[in-house]
Amino acid sequence: MTNETVTKLAGEAAGATPAMRQYFAAKEQYPDCLVFCRIGDFYELFYEDAILVSRVLQLTLTARDREKKQPMCGVPYHAAEVYLQKLLRLGYKVAMMEQMEDPKLTKAVVRREVTRVLTPGTALDPTLGAEQSNYLASVAVLGSGVGQVCGLALLDLSTGEFRATEFAGGGWAALVDELGRVRPVELLYGTGLLGGVNLAGESETAAGLDGIRTKTAVEEWVFTADYAVPLVRNHFKVHSLDGMGLGGHEAAAVAAGALLHYMRATKQGGLEHVDGLRFYERSTCLELDAVSVRNLELVEPLFSGESVQTTLFYTMDACCTPMGKRLLRASLLRPASGVGEIEARLEAVGEAAGDLRRREELRRSMDGVLDLERLLGRVALDSAGPREVMALARTLDCLPGVVAAVRLFESARWRELGASVDPLEDLHEMIVRTIVEEPPVSLGDGGAIREGVDAELDELRELSRSGRQALAAIEERERERTGIGSLKVRFNNVFGYYLEVTKANAKAVPADYERKQTLVNAERFTTPELKEYETKILNAQERSGEIEKKIFAELRRQLLEAAGRMRETARKIAEIDLLGCFAHLAALRGWVRPQVEESGVLEFVQARHPVVERRMEESGSGRFVPNSVHLDADAGPAVLLITGPNMGGKSTYLRMAALLVVMAQMGSFVPAERMRLGLVDRIYTRIGASDNVARGRSTFMVEMTETAAILNTATNRSLVLLDEMGRGTATYDGLSLAWATVEHLHDRIGARTLFATHYHELTLLADRLARLTNLRVTVKETAGGIVFLHTVEAGPASKSYGIEVARLAGLPSGVIARAREVLKVHERAETQQVREASPAQGAQMQMTMFTPLSQRIVDRLAEADVDGLTPRDALNLLAELQRELKG
Repeated sequence: MTNETVTKLAGEAAGATPAMRQYFAAKEQYPDCLVFCRIGDFYELFYEDAILVSRVLQLTLTARDREKKQPMCGVPYHAAEVYLQKLLRLGYKVAMMEQMEDPKLTKAVVRREVTRVLTPGTALDPTLGAEQSNYLASVAVLGSGVGQVCGLALLDLSTGEFRATEFAGGGWAALVDELGRVRPVELLYGTGLLGGVNLAGESETAAGLDGIRTKTAVEEWVFTADYAVPLVRNHFKVHSLDGMGLGGHEAAAVAAGALLHYMRATKQGGLEHVDGLRFYERSTCLELDAVSVRNLELVEPLFSGESVQTTLFYTMDACCTPMGKRLLRASLLRPASGVGEIEARLEAVGEAAGDLRRREELRRSMDGVLDLERLLGRVALDSAGPREVMALARTLDCLPGVVAAVRLFESARWRELGASVDPLEDLHEMIVRTIVEEPPVSLGDGGAIREGVDAELDELRELSRSGRQALAAIEERERERTGIGSLKVRFNNVFGYYLEVTKANAKAVPADYERKQTLVNAERFTTPELKEYETKILNAQERSGEIEKKIFAELRRQLLEAAGRMRETARKIAEIDLLGCFAHLAALRGWVRPQVEESGVLEFVQARHPVVERRMEESGSGRFVPNSVHLDADAGPAVLLITGPNMGGKSTYLRMAALLVVMAQMGSFVPAERMRLGLVDRIYTRIGASDNVARGRSTFMVEMTETAAILNTATNRSLVLLDEMGRGTATYDGLSLAWATVEHLHDRIGARTLFATHYHELTLLADRLARLTNLRVTVKETAGGIVFLHTVEAGPASKSYGIEVARLAGLPSGVIARAREVLKVHERAETQQVREASPAQGAQMQMTMFTPLSQRIVDRLAEADVDGLTPRDALNLLAELQRELKG
């Protein structure tokens, strides 16, 4: 809200009604929010809020005055959730201003207050997918220059997941990369400049944050250690944060404290389900930057609008529970990096994969398990009704069966899980003892608490039942007394209980009836007896409602006392589900156990791309052609240079190698005959072309930036995938850069590298670089064109077949014919001379390349009879060649 708007509203408030003065006060307190003000059965919005919301939600815009100077619009309070979720998904924030008094019980203006602020990172989105997380992120920066430390905290309020990390040595790039990988829905940061970077502005560092729709500035003093760190200690009731791994990580603790401050400021409740904070290091897992996550399509399609069937998550998602789906997604983004952990998972998966009966018994035991974490989150945020609590009970009822199924297995990880899962039987018993089996949607509807829980409640219910019976008796008696057969006893919220008589029978109404209301076709009356019963029934119903709310609140309190137990059980169930999913896939698709070790080897035999293979099976388009890879960072070959035509399968081959590494280090079996993996510390990919025109970054600039990140941070234990590097610039510039990059990867870094290219000149490097091997994607030439065999074999490709691919794409035949003519001219005219410089110059490679024009000049010089030329003839020849060059 602008200063001009604030001034205008202040002027309006001076002469406003009491209700509008309440609205103006709320708007002044929450200027960046849309204020939903509860007035009767509607949430109303005014002024600029009304104009904006009416446009976004397609609502009718009205006004409070005839001059229409006070625009307003509204939505029914019982249907507000739909409208709120749409606004939140668009990145808006909403302040909920509720009536704090019952309008029936006060003669003055109803008091209204903002009870909660909804933001994209704090609201519970019922449309959120089971596998998705809804992260609110907070960044804190301490120090400057080389000593600068960036802290990051992440909270998913729907599940209670709370973790933090930090990046030292001016780690802005690493911070932005982590945000790009996690993709929070809302980001908190200190107002103004943080470490010299304005996160809300147009700086280059902020470019990586474009995907975060909502960025919220918080006062700078919130991001100080003196304020933020005590908030974290107080929330978790600890004297030190060392036990959470935050000892010596002040920036991470400050980011976490600022996030908790925001929870308080937006009135999110006690957050009892946020019962732990975990510090994590990116180096403790296989690191995948945002670029690699996108290029490999691990969890989302590469291009928006594409089917999720292109993702590895979709291919591997055979989980039975929402918690398992989220753990699968998290594991794809953070595969393990320790041999011990990976081997423990593989052993458990292997045992389950080999026993169909026990495996299916385990998976069937999880059929009734709902989202334990999110149900607990709804209870903690006081948004769970009786049905959600009973759904929680049904989930808890499944846990003993899951534990029994786990205990049938014998490997170490299964035994550990079977012994550590808390079945929470006491909580299940507490809920089913309190809530009826088929509860109402809302607690206000009544009848949610079982009989026998509270004696007074049972008496009031009996009184209510007997009162209704008495009303039925009154109706029958009055019909006989008056002779009006259509007389009815009815009830509504405005008039209470009344006797309704049609106009045709009005003359038969006794004199002792008291008229309450006249309708078009009926009259409504009451009697002293009816008033007495009405008072008894309504008082009983009101008191019953109060008791039910009290009992439900106590049940909620007891459940939240066990929040830590429930969250830990949810984590164990997620791991059980994930291992069962891996075992199911291994048995169903014939995947094999990889051999994982501490070495520089990456070898797989007859491997298949898991995503492409499944899509081919589902579409019935054929069988995936398997291929093999052998890399060894220690003994060679360390670099595989892959040439061949477009559509031949080079990119698929590269992605297959990366995906199998990810799967193996997750603890999953892989689609291959055999796989041997020396642990990878990080996967780098440079596949495909993209740009960022809004920030002035061309396709080639993006390519070079990503390549620079690879060359500056890769190690000899990394896996590097480079596809068609250098194609975004002039041919010789691109070739030179690709050449130098291959040499750097081979000589300086030693990383396991798959380098796909159309620069056939690079294949000459195999003669100079001892640990580089040429591979080619094979094709078969026929009279009708080429056939892609999709097989990778040793040796360089002889040509790229680009014109044939263009023909398959449907280019006009005239264009294809002319392209072949031009290609022949260039193939005859163009030559390339590659020679080594003298040893004194360091044995560097020097490439001299001639265009077709310069080649013609060279040919004329070669044909000239130098001995037979006169000086004048020589000068004439030189002049002609010079004119040709200039022409």
